[in-house]
Amino acid sequence: MSKYRVVLTGATGGIGQALAKALAPHAQSMILLGRQAQALEKLAGELSGSCQVAIVCGDLLSQETHQQLQAKVTDLGGVNLLIHNAGVSDFDAFENQDPAIIKQLLDVNLLTPLLLTQALLPSLKRESGAQIINIGSTFAYIGFPGFAAYCASKFGLRGFTQALRRELSGAGIVVRIFSPRATQTDINDQRVVAMNQALKTAVDTPAAVAQAFMQFLPKTTFEARMGFAENFFAILNQLLPAIPDGAIAGQVKTIRQFFRKKDAS
Repeated sequence: MSKYRVVLTGATGGIGQALAKALAPHAQSMILLGRQAQALEKLAGELSGSCQVAIVCGDLLSQETHQQLQAKVTDLGGVNLLIHNAGVSDFDAFENQDPAIIKQLLDVNLLTPLLLTQALLPSLKRESGAQIINIGSTFAYIGFPGFAAYCASKFGLRGFTQALRRELSGAGIVVRIFSPRATQTDINDQRVVAMNQALKTAVDTPAAVAQAFMQFLPKTTFEARMGFAENFFAILNQLLPAIPDGAIAGQVKTIRQFFRKKDAS
């Protein structure tokens, strides 16, 4: 394929910025999407020496944002690589989570990729060898305490990816999913950082995630998961879920220590 013409959501997050910087030397153009105008402009300035860069700032679920994006795609000659990286997380006991937060998790992590993909499919179909790559998570394969709603969004994203891949078979568009494990980004608050330390969870840098993504990009495999142990555990969870049940049950007491404390007043 000639140089990538990229649309990247969640561009100003830790993984998003690392992906943008890794992709820029291989890109003809890049459209960065996010909600922080100043951060988008700063990143665009850093990348402008490598490729054409445009930004779209707004609510990724709004029709207005979709229309702005479609106009930018047309201006820059099309899109052949759509990367859904925007994501939010929340860690807590499910019964204590604010319903508004649960809705936000599903809106950003699942509904946004669905609707943006639908909006850009006509443009993607005009390209030879176009790709849609969804950024998943280890928790797209392993249900984990404290992340029930987040896991639901990522399990759903993986199901969407697989179904659309099959639906578009023969249409010239490849749909895939790339799943990092725990990563050092602002998506995790200090409680999650402390829990990962207590559980001795391996944590990657955004740069390591971007490097692994670039190795995945030219391949044709449906999915990639980072981390040998996490990959093994995900396979085990699919084949023999009772074994992960037991392993995670042994961690639940520690995990619960990091839930938000309920107001006793």
